[in-house]
Amino acid sequence: MWPFSKISFSFFFFFFFLVPTLLVFFLPLSTATEYDHKYSVGDKVMLWVNKVGPYNNPQETYNYYSLPFCKSGKGAAATHKWGGLGEVLEGNELIDSEIEIQFKVPMEKKTICSLELNQETADVFKDAVANSYWFEFFVDDLPLWGFVGEYHPEKNDEDSKYAINTHKQFVIKYNSDQIIQVNLTQENLQPIKVGKPLELTYAVEWVETNITFARRFDAYLDYPFFEHQIHWFSIFNSFMMVIFLTGLVSMILMRTLRNDYAKYAREEDDLETLERDVSEESGWKLVHGDVFRVPNNLVLLSALVGTGAQLAMLVLLVILFAIIGMLYVGRGAIVTTFIVCYALTSFISGYVGGGFYSRNDGKHWIKSMLLTASLFPFTCFGIGFALNTVAIFYHSLAAIPFGTMVVVLVIWAFISFPLVLLGTVLGRNWSGVPDNPCRVKTIPRPIPEKKWYLRPWAVALLGGLLPFGSIFIEMYFVFTSFWNYKVYYVYGFMLLVFLILAIVTVCVTIVGTYFLLNAENYHWQWTSFISGASTAGYVLLYSIYYYFMKTKMTGFFQTCFYFGYTLMFCLGLGILCGALGYLGSSVFVRRIYRNIKCD
Repeated sequence: MWPFSKISFSFFFFFFFLVPTLLVFFLPLSTATEYDHKYSVGDKVMLWVNKVGPYNNPQETYNYYSLPFCKSGKGAAATHKWGGLGEVLEGNELIDSEIEIQFKVPMEKKTICSLELNQETADVFKDAVANSYWFEFFVDDLPLWGFVGEYHPEKNDEDSKYAINTHKQFVIKYNSDQIIQVNLTQENLQPIKVGKPLELTYAVEWVETNITFARRFDAYLDYPFFEHQIHWFSIFNSFMMVIFLTGLVSMILMRTLRNDYAKYAREEDDLETLERDVSEESGWKLVHGDVFRVPNNLVLLSALVGTGAQLAMLVLLVILFAIIGMLYVGRGAIVTTFIVCYALTSFISGYVGGGFYSRNDGKHWIKSMLLTASLFPFTCFGIGFALNTVAIFYHSLAAIPFGTMVVVLVIWAFISFPLVLLGTVLGRNWSGVPDNPCRVKTIPRPIPEKKWYLRPWAVALLGGLLPFGSIFIEMYFVFTSFWNYKVYYVYGFMLLVFLILAIVTVCVTIVGTYFLLNAENYHWQWTSFISGASTAGYVLLYSIYYYFMKTKMTGFFQTCFYFGYTLMFCLGLGILCGALGYLGSSVFVRRIYRNIKCD
């Protein structure tokens, strides 16, 4: 157990150094933009075009002008709007459409350009229409969506089956000098025929509204879906599971331990009672000389436990920032928050991992530190590199530019890595002294054969069922928002589910550890970690079900990105839950062996 002063130092360092740094960095994220969002009558309002792609494949997106749309400009290079780190990683590339829109100035039907269709351009548009290509625009940081055209397979004429929308009607609502909402409707479907010119037109209508600027993003939030009765019921159900599980641990487990303590502490018994107690003595007390034996692959386990502790704090921070700053409003704000928070919380992984490694008498702390600093980010980087190769081959906007990758590596090299090093050094010196309540015997005790459900692999596999059950419904909402064009905004629900997941994981792992020790198996360290981490395995199985049963994704590109992103998510979830399981079991094991005679 860490001394109180060491815990106090870690909390002091975190709350008085890291939190102010994060607040200074992120609070402007929710309000600061390229413009102040205030206009005068006649001011130019920019219409940015972003991307196009097949509707059923959310990550398969391309530059808007990858389709042969004509431009209204006079030959000058279009202006690009480059966003922050998260915006680039999300595959956004905003280009000035050069369409003239002026604040509060209505505009009747006006020509954008005339589109001449040859065989090549007609085939490109037909393919886009057949695959239900959608596009995304931005006006004053408000997104607009629409479909390129419509496909009518019932028509006999091959050319008539494919039609493109040629007129766009913008209805812009304003309150005083600020834009509140932008709606887009499309009209005038025209068949795609070679040699037939298409005139692309647009119109702008201005409507006054009393909706405030602070509430302008509410139109994009799907309240009936996310605040459905089943969502509230799932939270209540998970909360009842927590009460039941903690009650089970308290009433049954602690009662058993109390009886064991009472029997073990008796010093004066008659001969018959003593003989009976000795013959009946079994279970966790018999392995006191081996329970604190150094686990196999200590370097790897210390790196995983340290990284998991960091990820737990990281998730908590990102959720809190999302609640406070409404990060879902800004393009890429969540991704940027995650990356910078990860870098700044790297001190935690070094401190926890370094202390754990030293308490187990590890001799190669530099090796442990390097693995802690690189294990999770470089694994994700490897998966991302493979996905990036696929995206480059497809010429997709999902491809990460080389400069952005350099920025991410610089953040890791100059912020994350030094903080891991600092945390490891402090962890070794401040919490690295061995403090096992029982001395480890020289010769390992043989482990007796037990029934299958008391073996480590069974305990580990069963340990993830209840934690997965506590987050099952929330996984559906998270997956649906990420893969089906919904804005996830109920981070209050996510915070409750995360806390429930942490409590359930710790309780279930403690129960599994107790059963394992009662079976006279002292290999509890890796078992407790894998027991918590197995939750991610069930999430991975659910993601496979979700892909085939709940989505209409097709193609090699989208399949790679779906399972690549899911694999990174499950990797992080597994490390996080595994660390929580190990840390909870470690406290439990030290507690029960502290009050017995370890001679």
